[in-house]
Amino acid sequence: MSAESGSVTILHNPRCSKSRQTLALLEERGISPTVVEYLKEPPKVADIGEILDLLEMEPRELMRRKEAPYVENNLDDQSLDRNSLIEAMHNNPVLIERPIVLANGKAAVGRPPGDVLKIL
Repeated sequence: MSAESGSVTILHNPRCSKSRQTLALLEERGISPTVVEYLKEPPKVADIGEILDLLEMEPRELMRRKEAPYVENNLDDQSLDRNSLIEAMHNNPVLIERPIVLANGKAAVGRPPGDVLKIL
């Protein structure tokens, strides 16, 4: 995953309206991001950790808690450490909030889509 200067990457789910809106917003501004369909290509554990650091979030803040794997894997268990939660996100990418845009050494969640403009 890259948040390097000059490159823009979006962790995208084409079935998600916010993800589609965020991608359209980028394209309207002449940006052709690298599109990573993260449900097909789950981010590596290290990449998720880096994204969390860039977002200044803890894993549960970036997790979709109403998804079945969250409940099925008892991820609300407060004894689980950061690494265990990141591993769960890697193994069940549906848990990762979407979309996430990486650019200029920064990251932003596109909820609402306009939030990603602050890192461009």
